[in-house]
Amino acid sequence: MPPPDNAAPLHIVVLCHPDNDSFNASVSKAYCAAVRELGHRALVRDLYAMGFEPVLKGAERPGADFRQFRDVTDELDIIGDAAVFVLVYPIWFGTPPAMLKGYVERVLGSGVGPNAVQARSAKGVLAGKKMISFTSSASSEFWLDEQGQVNGLKSCFDHYIEHAFGMLPSRHIHFGHIVAGLDAHFVDQHLADVRAEARTIAGEIDQAKTDRK
Repeated sequence: MPPPDNAAPLHIVVLCHPDNDSFNASVSKAYCAAVRELGHRALVRDLYAMGFEPVLKGAERPGADFRQFRDVTDELDIIGDAAVFVLVYPIWFGTPPAMLKGYVERVLGSGVGPNAVQARSAKGVLAGKKMISFTSSASSEFWLDEQGQVNGLKSCFDHYIEHAFGMLPSRHIHFGHIVAGLDAHFVDQHLADVRAEARTIAGEIDQAKTDRK
């Protein structure tokens, strides 16, 4: 495995699940291992383990009295040079966990006003970056499709973030039927899909870097 260096592309993996041994945690580990094998850097931001505070304060709303709190400033310093943002989370009651929504509001959207969102001119930490989401649910994909769930989530969350913050086109991989006691064979298949996506994204970044030379 080639050792990563400070100039290697950085993948920020935002993990939002309260269980350290969850399928979602395994997804984040598989993704990180795959890109590191290619010499990229990967950093997991485990929101539950961090004890991230998701509640947006009034002073954090864009405006004349806007204030960026220290925890947000520190987080932006950590993730600021990322090339890729990877969101890993379960779908709960049709939406991402509240903690992830709070991370988007307080960190990824810090200081971004509605005019910039509508004009797609936001210059936040996400601008010009790639994003891929890995989601899971206990329900079957067929049932979720009947409810319009995954497509609705892609529209109101992924594509909104992508367009509002001036990101590159995003990807979304969903795994259904993720329940306790899931057969190890299926877990391995899913994690192989995660590693394949990770290698694809890393390859795209490396190719883009070569093309710029």
